[in-house]
Amino acid sequence: MGDLPTVLEERREELLRRWSEALHRSLPRAAPGELPSPSELFELLHGLTRALGEHPSSASPPAAFPWLSRGDPLLLALAVYESLGEAVTDVLQEEGGVLSPGEARVLTRFITSGIAAAGAPREPSRVTEGRLLPESLTPLDAHIEREWQRLLASEKAARQEAEEANRLKDEFLATVSHELRTPLTAMLGWVQVLRNGNLPPEKRERALETVERNARAQGQLIEDLLDVSRIMSGKLKLDVGPVEVGHVVEQALESVRPAADAKGLRLQTALDSTGHVMGDAHRLQQVVWNLLSNAVKFTPKGGRVQVFVERRDSAVEITVADTGRGIAPEFLPHVFEHFRQAEGLLTRRAGGLGLGLSIVKQLVEMHGGTVAAFSEGVGQGATFTVRLPLSAAMRREATLPPSLQHAHPGIPCPPELTGLRVLVVDDEQDTRELLRTLLEECHAEVSTAASVAEGLERLKQELPDVLISDIGMPGEDGFHLISRVRALPPKEGGRTPAVALTAYARVEDRTRALLAGFHSHVPKPVEPVELLVVLASLSGRFGAVRG
Repeated sequence: MGDLPTVLEERREELLRRWSEALHRSLPRAAPGELPSPSELFELLHGLTRALGEHPSSASPPAAFPWLSRGDPLLLALAVYESLGEAVTDVLQEEGGVLSPGEARVLTRFITSGIAAAGAPREPSRVTEGRLLPESLTPLDAHIEREWQRLLASEKAARQEAEEANRLKDEFLATVSHELRTPLTAMLGWVQVLRNGNLPPEKRERALETVERNARAQGQLIEDLLDVSRIMSGKLKLDVGPVEVGHVVEQALESVRPAADAKGLRLQTALDSTGHVMGDAHRLQQVVWNLLSNAVKFTPKGGRVQVFVERRDSAVEITVADTGRGIAPEFLPHVFEHFRQAEGLLTRRAGGLGLGLSIVKQLVEMHGGTVAAFSEGVGQGATFTVRLPLSAAMRREATLPPSLQHAHPGIPCPPELTGLRVLVVDDEQDTRELLRTLLEECHAEVSTAASVAEGLERLKQELPDVLISDIGMPGEDGFHLISRVRALPPKEGGRTPAVALTAYARVEDRTRALLAGFHSHVPKPVEPVELLVVLASLSGRFGAVRG
């Protein structure tokens, strides 16, 4: 049984009070003495308690009560029994209790038979197996029949939902058993072969690699299970601090790059380095790693995986898109649920417990963010978008690194800029002079160029630590410059961090700049503090070459 008998026993007075209040709200214009008295409500409640102690199908309808003769019997009966259902529901919800299927049947029969007792007596031939025959329905009968059908349908839906939950749990346990046993088979088998001592060196190395790989896979499975347990029990704690999202994504990319290279996948990235959030860097890296791992796992050889990080309004968006297997429309609403996998237990082509996306959703929501999935269908790839709120400082202005928090008044100079070699490419002389003055006051070494050709030549000669380039320039624009820079070998400046400085400030302009190869996008008119922070965050992070 469920929790209803306990509520009837331990909170009877509270239930009677709420029942009476709900009844008076239902019939505010009832004449004095027309409604059942507290003792009559108590007698009805006692009847329900007795009915719960019997078999649901044998619960007899309540006898006629005196209060039925004080007014319209049908109106009174409907008000009394509907108010009972309302009171029981409210008290159960407060207690966190649930109705068992048997209790639901008893309560339903008790209410409907009580309402039926308020109507005129029926001929025996009009009733069969507790159901009224359609050809003899009165308006009261029709109401009772509709209510009966509604409650039966509700109970059936609840039972099917419970059965589906149990089925999913059973499948999950079978999956856990399979996923834990599979690496164990490989490890134990190779360990026995190694003990024989007859393996040649090359096969011995292969055996050790297999054991290590499977041990790591098993460790990841166990870690996922522990994470789910911590999340569901509320014991997962976040180590919150300022986090640069672009840096977190880069670390996750490095983890999955070997697997992507092995499958011949193209990893395309566009990472805005100005997006800062308050969060747990380790857990956010876990979010991105899970999304990237799924993208690599479900994308066939020669496919593409794209990763974007961009500031949008007061949030940072992380987008992972692939050209892989895609998601069926009927499964898409369930993609973040526990124990859910699109493939059947025996026909799965990919391993895993199916917990990764549910962990992603929980971790993102713990950071105050949201995650959404989109797919046009099977074979059409999938896109996952994580949206995290910018830290409060970022919403007011560019977030200052710790080194700037105690700087002198005026325009603060990050110590990271001291000695930093910066190349500025802009066709406007006033802008070049402004940036030169601003950066030299922060002890940076600045060189300037007025065109793409001149800028490219200086970059090859000087190998700056950071490149700042305008986008809109006569002849060749900033996109031509960055494409030619990225085509260079790393030793010739091909990996130089680059900032797009432009009057084109729309979201699509930012996205285009990041896709083209810039690491950050700073709109004109230039906010000096924002530019200095961006340069400080980029300095020395992408393999810049120093002399």
